[in-house]
Amino acid sequence: MTPSLLDAEPKTPASMADIDAAEFSPEHITIIEARKGLQLFDWKELVAYRDLFRFLIWRQIKVRYAQSSIGFGWAIIQPLFSMILFTVIFGRLAQIDSNGAPFALFSLAALLPWTYFSNAINDGVASLVGEANMLRKVYFPRLLLPLSAVAAKLVDFVIAAGLMAILMFIYLWIPPITILLLPLVIILMVASAAAISIWLTALAVQYRDVKHAMTFVVQLAMYASPVVYPTSLIPEQYRLFYALNPMVGVIEGFRSGLLGTQPMPWSLLAVGTLSTTVMLLSGLVFFRSKEKIFADVA
Repeated sequence: MTPSLLDAEPKTPASMADIDAAEFSPEHITIIEARKGLQLFDWKELVAYRDLFRFLIWRQIKVRYAQSSIGFGWAIIQPLFSMILFTVIFGRLAQIDSNGAPFALFSLAALLPWTYFSNAINDGVASLVGEANMLRKVYFPRLLLPLSAVAAKLVDFVIAAGLMAILMFIYLWIPPITILLLPLVIILMVASAAAISIWLTALAVQYRDVKHAMTFVVQLAMYASPVVYPTSLIPEQYRLFYALNPMVGVIEGFRSGLLGTQPMPWSLLAVGTLSTTVMLLSGLVFFRSKEKIFADVA
């Protein structure tokens, strides 16, 4: 007669040795240890979570356009209407020098990187606060949140670049050979947006005033960058100091690469690269130092 399960006597293990050792094989054990020394980030950890990184980017794009009737048209509307406004006010009325190019092309060549930069920072700053529930429930590299916000905005950038191509066709403006150098300028643009986002994101989690001040700060930063005027208006003895703002070299680099009205501003790009490197490294250190309190204060 087959014994019933109810007739079986429960067996309580006297020690951990009585439990099947296979359940505790090394491949099933995760050991969490405190980091030793200064680590800006863990490359292996970031690579291990690459699927999550791709998912976060896709979700950023989907959330932005899923319930929008215009969809990706918003990526064109913002730089287009800004370009029209700047052309009328600064090109026609204020008669600001455009280095020999039509002011519409002159302003749009600057708005192309600036629109990406400002939107990437705004989304990056809100990334940790917006994912507060996710931070409290599961572990993952927190750095993925601001980085995914910065990466997702490249979709808008590519769409806006199509608008620039159409406008250059309308004006019959042939791009110079320096357009081949634009990938280097784009790398600096993305790195500078990431550096500032990492800094401000870590601050915004603890100090919500940072998020509220972003609209005002971005507006001031636009006029501190050569979006509606050329860098040649800045006295020469102050230009390298002015170039500590990395967007100075980026914007002038775009104008050089797309319009060819001036040589590639290597000195401005070099200073911008230096300041971006300092901001990125210091931002990573600051982010790491604050990472342990994100789940508590977010």
